[in-house]
Amino acid sequence: MYSFRSLLCVVYLAIALAALVATWSQNLPYFTGAQLAGNGPSYLLDLKINGAARSFTVDIGLFLLAATFLMAVEARRLGIRWVWLYVVFGFLVAISVTFPLFLIAREMRLARLEASGGLPRAQVKLAATDFIGLAITTALTAALCWFMLV
Repeated sequence: MYSFRSLLCVVYLAIALAALVATWSQNLPYFTGAQLAGNGPSYLLDLKINGAARSFTVDIGLFLLAATFLMAVEARRLGIRWVWLYVVFGFLVAISVTFPLFLIAREMRLARLEASGGLPRAQVKLAATDFIGLAITTALTAALCWFMLV
């Protein structure tokens, strides 16, 4: 695999692992705690508790929808198998975990296609503004996660 693709896979894996820890460090206590008293978990109702929660829920839901379209189209275009498992586990685990895992599968498939001559080798050159934008987005996302989890 080309070094740029390898680096992308490492970044995607780091995001997936961080997402798994961040989401399930909250989900496990929620699902095993007092919320199970009475008629079972009120998870969906809790997602509607206020405008901020509703906004975030709708935002993630619509991102999941867009990601599902991208995953389905790219999986068919590149011959990536089991695409619907990524979607199902996106609902069951977290789309923030499964979408980066799909992107790893996509990068690995692209590398194999390029190596076999099925695709021309992609020449990706990020501009300085791309690095700055990615760094700012990463910092803002990390700060948001820290704020939400601490």
